[in-house]
Amino acid sequence: MVRVEALTNEVVRMDHEDRSRAGSPGPRTLSLDVGGSGLKAAVLGPDGGIEGARLRIPTPSPAPPDVLLDSLAGLAAQLPAFDRIAAGFPGVIRSGHVLAAVNLGAQDAWRGFDITGALEQRLGKPARVLNDAEVQGLGVIEGRGLEMVVTLGTGFGTGLFLDGRPTPHLEIAHHPFRRGDTYEDQLGEKALKKAGAKKWNRRLLRAIETLRALTNFERLYLGGGNARAITFEPDADVTIVSNTAGILGGIALWRDEDLQNEDPPGRDRQGGERPGQEPG
Repeated sequence: MVRVEALTNEVVRMDHEDRSRAGSPGPRTLSLDVGGSGLKAAVLGPDGGIEGARLRIPTPSPAPPDVLLDSLAGLAAQLPAFDRIAAGFPGVIRSGHVLAAVNLGAQDAWRGFDITGALEQRLGKPARVLNDAEVQGLGVIEGRGLEMVVTLGTGFGTGLFLDGRPTPHLEIAHHPFRRGDTYEDQLGEKALKKAGAKKWNRRLLRAIETLRALTNFERLYLGGGNARAITFEPDADVTIVSNTAGILGGIALWRDEDLQNEDPPGRDRQGGERPGQEPG
């Protein structure tokens, strides 16, 4: 079971139940969960269980690419050996490149950045990167019908899945919600602190109904660090999930053959350039 410890400026090691079989054959996956307030990392065994420690440090602020990569490399150096990388990133990812990363600051530096290639070059292993809410979703969804994931943390992350496959990412967080504010304005970390838990929970209930009308989801999963602030009893089609899914979902980026095919143009599955392609 996970024990959440007080966050300091040092690495936090969180206990867990090691579900992997010692010495089991198969690739080890470095799973990275990049959040607006915390960076988490663990190595997953072939069966998806955590091997060794699960680490967490505060996200640098601001966190331009070089600073974030330094932090992630520092975490990876403290973990067991791994063969590949899976990362959940708090922004819009398309073909391994960042389109937007509002909660990391340094917007100009992130726009168009090849986060997949940068991780491969820095850590020396092939990488897969997807939006962090979608990675968390891959760790909890049932894989049937239309399922939605909302992560409640620094921002308001969302992911939609149809029969277990992520749909094209929508930045619902920055869509108008109420009183001229976006979902993130009303339900992010700052809003929770300013409005208080009671008002924040009322807003969340309204958001659930709005998203239900918008998507007609068959099941909604609420996760992220601030899911612990939920005080209402959710409807039968709404499930509150553990924040550890952001780490455990990383294995699905390599388990799903279709997700593996979503490579940036010119990049092979080992992280190098395809024959006949010039490096960018």
